[in-house]
Amino acid sequence: MIHQSLKLFSILCLGVLLNACHKRLDVLPPNTLTSEDVFKTEAGYTQFLAKAYSSMALTGSNGPGSSDIAGIDAGTADFLRLYWKAQELSTDEAVVAWNDPGIQDFHNMNWGAQNPMLTGLFARCVYVISICNEFLRESTPEKLSSRGLSSIQGKITQMRAETRFLRAYQYWVLMDLWGNPPFATDADGIGKINPPQTNRTQLFTYIENELKAIDGDLAAPRTNEYGRADKAAAWALLARLYLNAGVYIGTPKFTEAITYSKRVIDAGYTLLSNYRWLMLADNNLNNPEFIWTLNYDGINTRNFGATTFLVNGSVGGDMDQTVSGLGGWGGIRTTKNLPLLFPDINGNGDTRAQFVQGSQNLEINNISDFKDGLAVIKYRNRTRTGGFGKDPERTFSDVDFPVFRLAEMYLIYAEAVKRGGSGGTDALAVSYLNALRTRAQVTAGSIGTYDLNYILDERARELYWEGFRRTDLIRFARFTEASYLWPWKGGVKDGTGVDPNRKLFPIPSRELATNPNLKQNPGY
Repeated sequence: MIHQSLKLFSILCLGVLLNACHKRLDVLPPNTLTSEDVFKTEAGYTQFLAKAYSSMALTGSNGPGSSDIAGIDAGTADFLRLYWKAQELSTDEAVVAWNDPGIQDFHNMNWGAQNPMLTGLFARCVYVISICNEFLRESTPEKLSSRGLSSIQGKITQMRAETRFLRAYQYWVLMDLWGNPPFATDADGIGKINPPQTNRTQLFTYIENELKAIDGDLAAPRTNEYGRADKAAAWALLARLYLNAGVYIGTPKFTEAITYSKRVIDAGYTLLSNYRWLMLADNNLNNPEFIWTLNYDGINTRNFGATTFLVNGSVGGDMDQTVSGLGGWGGIRTTKNLPLLFPDINGNGDTRAQFVQGSQNLEINNISDFKDGLAVIKYRNRTRTGGFGKDPERTFSDVDFPVFRLAEMYLIYAEAVKRGGSGGTDALAVSYLNALRTRAQVTAGSIGTYDLNYILDERARELYWEGFRRTDLIRFARFTEASYLWPWKGGVKDGTGVDPNRKLFPIPSRELATNPNLKQNPGY
C-alpha cells in the first residue's frame, strides 16, 4: 500500500533513488535505472509516486545526512525546514540563535541571491517538480499499453492526478516566494534545454487550471490513504490561492476563496477536540481536522529537518527537555509580538498559547542568545497520554505536519467574507471563528462581530509556526512596511521598514548562472 511507503518510506530503497539535476526542470534526475526498469510493473509506479511524496519529507533516500540534490548539502535540502525558515524567521513569529551561513538573513531581511537556504529550497521545489514530470511522462495510456499494463489504467489515473496536485503545490510555493520561476511540465522533452521563465499571472492561471482539471480523478475527501492528496487537498490549495490572488495577480478573488473554503468545510472534516494535540507524536491518530499532511516517523523516516527540527530546535536554555520529548538544540523561539496576542502566555485564557518563560526573557537584546525571546512548545514528540515518541534515543520526531487543516479553511472563509467576497455570510463566518475560540477555551467567550485586524491576529493565534506568517503579513501590507514593526525586523532592535522588493526572494545565483532565460527579481 502507498500509505506504508508514505509513512515508512522503506520502499524507496528498492531502486528509485535519484540525484537531482539542480538547474533544469526538464531533465530527469540521473539514476542507475532506466525508465523501462522502474515502470515495468504496477509496483514500480507505486514506488515512484511514493518517491514524489517522500521528496517533500526527506532530504535523501539514504537516511539522515543524505541529499537527493546534487551540490546541495543535506542541511539545506529539507523542504519543510527551509520553507518554515523562509515563512517564519522573516517575520514577528520567530527568531533563531544560530549563525549558520545565511540563517540570520531572514530576520534581518537582508538576504541575497547566494543565500544557501533559499538556494536549497528553490532546488528542492524544482526537484519535486522534476520527479512529478517524469512520472507523468511515463504513465500515459500509450506507455501503459506498451508495457502490457493497460489493466491498471484506473489506478494510474488517480496517481497521475495526485502527481499533478503535488506539482501544482510546488509551483504555488515557487510563485508565492519567488514569483517568477522557470517553468516546465511533462509536455517538455528531456534534454539539455533551459526552461523559460514564467511570471505570477501565468503561473497563477496554470495552477488554477491544473487543480480544477484533476478534480474528477482525485479520491473523494477523506477516502484516500493518510498522507495522500484527495479532492479536498486540491480545494484547500485553491482556497489559499484565491485568498492571495490580489497579491499574486492584482485581481482579488475572494468570492472564489469563499466557494472553495466552504467546499472543504462541508466535506466532513471537524476540529480536533484539543488544540494541543495537533502537533504531537500521535497526531496521525483519529484526527478529523487534517486535510493533507507531510508524514514523519522517528524510526523509519529520519531527517534532521522537518518536525525533528521544530521539536528539537525550540528547546534550550534551562527548559525541561522531557516536555518536548526530544533533545534541545537551543535555536528557535519567538518575538514578544506573538505571545502578546494572547490573554496570558500560559494558556489560561486561550489554550493555544504554548510558551515557556522560566528564565527566558520576553525582550530580545541578543538574537544569538536562546534565552532572549519566549520559547514555543507547540511541537512536542509526546503522545496524548503523555508517552514519548518511537525513537528510543529521542532524536527524531513522529509529528506529522499538516499542510492543510480545517481551521485554515474557517479563517479563509471569514477573511474572504470580510473583504467583500460573495456567497458567504458574516453570521456563518462568526460561527466558524467562535468554533476556534471554543476549542481554545478562550475565557473571554464568543465574539459577535469581527474585522480584518481580528482576522490577522486570529490567524497568528491559531496558525503560528505553521508556515503562514510571511504570506499573511504581505497580504495585510505589514511585511516590509514601517507601519508594523517587531523586534529586530530589518536588523534593527526596535524594528524598521525595508525595501518593498523584499516581498519576493531573489532567484538563486546558481540558477541564473546555468539558465540564461532567467532574469533576477527587482531589487537584487
